[in-house]
Amino acid sequence: MQVAGKTEAVRLNKVLSRIETSADRGLTREQARERLENGYANIRPESAEKTVGQIFRDNIFTYFNLVFTLLALCVVLVRSYRDLMFMFVIIINCAIGILQELRSKRALSKLSFIATPNAVVIRDKERIPVPAHETVLDDIAVFTTGMQIYADAVVVSGECQVNEALVTGESDEITKTTGDTLLSGSFIVSGECCARLDKVGRDSFVAQLTLEAKKTQQKGRVSMMISLKRLVQIIGIVIIPVGITLFLQQLRAENTIAVATVRTVAILIGMIPDGLYLLVSIALTISVLRLARNRTLVHERGCVEMLARVDVLCVDKTGTITETHMEVKGTALLCADRYNSEDIDILLADYIASSPDDNETMAAMREYFKASSKRRANKALPFTSANKYGGVSFYNDESYLLGAPEKILLDEYGRYKDEIEKHSSQGYRVLLFAHYDGDISQKVISSRAFPLALILLANRVRPEAPGAFKFFAKQGVKIIVISGDNPVTVSQVAREAGIEGAERFVDAGELTTDRKIKRAVSEYIVFGRVTPDQKRRLVRALKGTGHTVAMTGDGVNDVLALKDADCSIAMASGSEVASQVSDIVLLDSNFAAMPAVVMEGRRVINNIERSASLFLVRNIFSLLLALVSIAFALELPLTPAQLSLFSATLIGIPSFVLAMEPNRNIVKGRFLKNVIVNALPAGLTDFIALTVLIIVCMRRGVPSGEMATMATIIIAFVGFQMLYKISRPLNSLRIALIVAMFAGFTLGAILLRDLFGFYPLAGQSIWLVIIFCIATVPVMLFWSLVFRNNKNNDMPRSSEKPM
Repeated sequence: MQVAGKTEAVRLNKVLSRIETSADRGLTREQARERLENGYANIRPESAEKTVGQIFRDNIFTYFNLVFTLLALCVVLVRSYRDLMFMFVIIINCAIGILQELRSKRALSKLSFIATPNAVVIRDKERIPVPAHETVLDDIAVFTTGMQIYADAVVVSGECQVNEALVTGESDEITKTTGDTLLSGSFIVSGECCARLDKVGRDSFVAQLTLEAKKTQQKGRVSMMISLKRLVQIIGIVIIPVGITLFLQQLRAENTIAVATVRTVAILIGMIPDGLYLLVSIALTISVLRLARNRTLVHERGCVEMLARVDVLCVDKTGTITETHMEVKGTALLCADRYNSEDIDILLADYIASSPDDNETMAAMREYFKASSKRRANKALPFTSANKYGGVSFYNDESYLLGAPEKILLDEYGRYKDEIEKHSSQGYRVLLFAHYDGDISQKVISSRAFPLALILLANRVRPEAPGAFKFFAKQGVKIIVISGDNPVTVSQVAREAGIEGAERFVDAGELTTDRKIKRAVSEYIVFGRVTPDQKRRLVRALKGTGHTVAMTGDGVNDVLALKDADCSIAMASGSEVASQVSDIVLLDSNFAAMPAVVMEGRRVINNIERSASLFLVRNIFSLLLALVSIAFALELPLTPAQLSLFSATLIGIPSFVLAMEPNRNIVKGRFLKNVIVNALPAGLTDFIALTVLIIVCMRRGVPSGEMATMATIIIAFVGFQMLYKISRPLNSLRIALIVAMFAGFTLGAILLRDLFGFYPLAGQSIWLVIIFCIATVPVMLFWSLVFRNNKNNDMPRSSEKPM
C-alpha cells in the first residue's frame, strides 16, 4: 500500500464483482473495506525514479570500487596503513555520487504528481475524506475545482470543466457531464461532479504509462563515467597477471613480503586513472550545482555530457515556442453585407457572457470582446472535445455556434476552405462563429449554419524563443518541432520564432509506417497532428539515423518519447511522471534556460577532456614500464613519494584549475579515444626516456636513489611540456598556473627532499638529466605530429581568447 508517497506490489486476494451504486449513496463502508483488503485500492505502481537503496547500490557496488578495495586489502594484510591514502579518492567519489542523486530525488519529490493527497468519496450516503491511495474500485468520488484526478473515472452526476493538457496535449478545457470519462492526471478547472472510479492503481491511464516507462531499456549512453569504468575494467583484468608477476619478481630480488606488496601496489595504482575518475566526478557535480543555481535540476551527472553532444532537439509548440496564454488577434467577416465588425463584437459579447465554457480560448475572447452584454441565453451547449464546438440560444430562432469550422459547416466547408486555410497558414488558430437555425439541445448539427465571422487566435511567441533557437542554429543543433496542432499553423509559428527550415512541414496523419517516418525525419522540420506514439517513433527514427537526440516535454503523453531520447528535458509545471523519467527538469519551465545548460555541458566536457590527458600520461608510462620490467628484469626507478609530488603539481592541481575554465566549443569525438590520443605523445616520451635512463644508469653504476631523482625530474620536464600544450592559447590565469606549479615542484624537491625522497645528484647525473630533458623535446614533438594526423582527435582548445 502507498503511504507518504511509497508504493508496494498489489495482489488480488479475491475476485470481486463490479458494483454500480447511485451517486448519492456510494459504496458501503463494508464494501469499501472488502475491496481495500483484496487489492482493489488505488495504489500507484512504483515510481520510475531510483529508490534510496538503488542509489546506494549503484554507487558503491561497482567494478571500479572492487579493484581498489582488493588492493587496499593487500596493503592492510601487510599492515602498511600509511599507503592507504588512495582509498580517500574512492570514498569521496562514492559520497559525491550518492549525495547528488539523493539531492535530485529530494528535489523531484517536491514536484508532486498527485496535487491533492486526500480524496473525498461518498460511502453510506456520507461524504468522507480519505487518502487517495485508500480509494477503491467503484467508489463514488467527488471532484471539485482545483483537484487533480487520481484514478480513471466515469461521471455519474454533475458537470465540470477539465484540463487534459498533461494527458492528451490539448490545451482547451473540456466540459464533462454524465457518462463522460475522466482520465487520471487531468485537472478540474471549474465545477463539481461525482464520478465512479473505473480504473484504479496499476490499471489507470497514468499508471500504465509509468509501467511502460519502467520497462523501457536504459539509454545507451557512452559518457565519460562509463568510458572510465570500462577502462578500469580492462586495466583491472590486465593488472592481475601483471601484479602477480611483479610481486614474484620483487620477492626474487630478496625483498620482504611487506616491501614487495607495497611496491607492487604502488605500481598498480599508478596504472589506474583513479584521480581522473575523481576529477570527472567532481567537475560534473560542480556543473550540476551551477545549473541548480539557475533553477535546473539534473537527475544524473552523465546527462550533462549527453546534452553537450546533442545535434537534434525536438520541441513542442505550446509552452516551448509560444506562451501558454492565448490571444485573439482579430476577426475576418464572412457576411459583411449584413453584419459589420461592431455587430459581431456585440453578438460575441452576448455569446461569451452566456457560455458555460471557462477555458483558455474563452478567456482570450473575453479579454478581446469587451462590449457590454445586454441579454442572457436560455440554452447553452458547452464545448466538448468530441464535438469541437459549443453554442448558445437566446430565442427559439436565434442560436449561435462557435468552434472548429469543419465541424460546424460540414458539407459547406469547401466553400470557405480557402479563406480559412489562408489564415491558418499565417499561424492562427481559426474558429468559426455562425448563426444556427437548429436546436442546440440536440447536441448534433441537424440544420444549416450561416457563417458570420472567423475568430483568429494565436499563442504569442515567447520573447526569448527566437534568441534560443538562433543560438542552437549557430551551434549546429537541428530543431524539430513536434506538435498535435495543425501543421500549417505550427509551421508559421516556427517561422516567426526563427527556426530554420520551418517551411518544410507535414501532417503526421500521413506517416502511417515506420518507413515513412524514417524518410520524413530527413525531409521535414515541422510535424503536425502528431500522436503520443508517433512522438516516440519520431525520436527512434532520428536516433536510428545517427543523431544524438534531446527532447523537451511536460505531459504524460510525452513520457515514452522522453524515455527514448538520448537526453530528455521536462518542464516542472508539467506532470510528475514526465519529470521522473527525464534527465533534466527546468524548474521555472523556461526554455530560455536551455542555451545556458548546453554551454555548461560543453564547458565541463571540453575542459575535462583536455585535463584528463594529464592523468593518462602517468598511466601510460607506468603500464609500459611495468611490462618492460617484467620482460627484462629492469629496476623500477620511481617511488610512490616522488610520484606524489609529480602528481600533485603536474596532474592534480592543474587539471582541476583548467577544468573550471570557460569553454564553448562543440563537443566532438569519443571522450576516451580523444584523451588517450592526446596523452600518448607525453606518455611515450616518458616511457622511452625512462627506459633509456635505466639502461644508462645500470651500465654507469648510478645509485638507485640518484636514478629515481633523475627519473622524477625528467618526467616533470615532460609534464611541463604537456601542461603548456593543453594550456594554449595562454592567458594570465594559465601563465600563473604554469609558473606556480614550477615553483611548487622546485620548492618541494629542494626544501622537502627528505619527505619526497629526492637525493643529491653528482656531476655525472646532473649532465645526464640535462641531456635527457633536452632530448625529450624533439621526441615529444615527433609523437605529437604523428598523432595529429588524425584531425578528429585534435586537442580541444578553450574558446576564450588570450588575455
